Amino acid sequence: MTAPSGDAGDWVRVFRPGGPSVPRLICLPDAGAAANAFFPLSAALAPGIEVHAVQYPGRQDRVAEPCAEDIGELADRVTGALALWEGAPFAVYGHGMGAVVGFEVARRLEQALTGSPVALIVSGCPAPSRSGTAGLHLLPDQDLVAELYSQRAAGSPGARDAELLKATFPAIRADFRALAAYRPEPAPPLRCPVTVLVGDSDPTVSLDEARDWHEYTTGPFDLQVFPGGHGFPEARPEEFAEVVTAAVRRR
Repeated sequence: MTAPSGDAGDWVRVFRPGGPSVPRLICLPDAGAAANAFFPLSAALAPGIEVHAVQYPGRQDRVAEPCAEDIGELADRVTGALALWEGAPFAVYGHGMGAVVGFEVARRLEQALTGSPVALIVSGCPAPSRSGTAGLHLLPDQDLVAELYSQRAAGSPGARDAELLKATFPAIRADFRALAAYRPEPAPPLRCPVTVLVGDSDPTVSLDEARDWHEYTTGPFDLQVFPGGHGFPEARPEEFAEVVTAAVRRR
């Protein structure tokens, strides 16, 4: 069962609540994705880490709400909605678009708190200075379907899969539009450790683009390369969960 997180209301889903001292992992989805993308990760990390999966507007039970059109505004709203926990450490994780949203959320959390996230973990995304989607939101439907399947090395979609994917196009196009316009504001680097995970055949991010994340923290930096494309976290769930656990529990 899914439960809201404290006063976070519509914004956060907690699939497996833990105890008051269990570390929290705030998870930000990729473009077009929803909070339930992190259901398998929450199962893999429980009971030692409690996943707080963010639900963006414009999808699933929030489909009637307008999608965010600006990464900074989305990060502001996510940060404002988060219930912060006394005595429990927390980390931030984002995949794809969620990586830049997570980065902006981590920035805001560090500014708002005396402490800092124990870690920022990002996957499948270039460093903020090299982010962008090259006008993917402008592609015709058929080309956009092909591009999304290409990113995930999933071959060609069947007719039913393509139609299901098209149902999410309003959110996907809005997310890609926001990414295309995103430019990080000048600010001090993060203080927390940053762990960057990338698939060795991910067409959306090169190793050099992933390595450039080191510019965004004064803390420890770790880059790990996995076999696979953009969807490598789903393809290698146990190995991925081990890396995430090590990053969250690092002291």
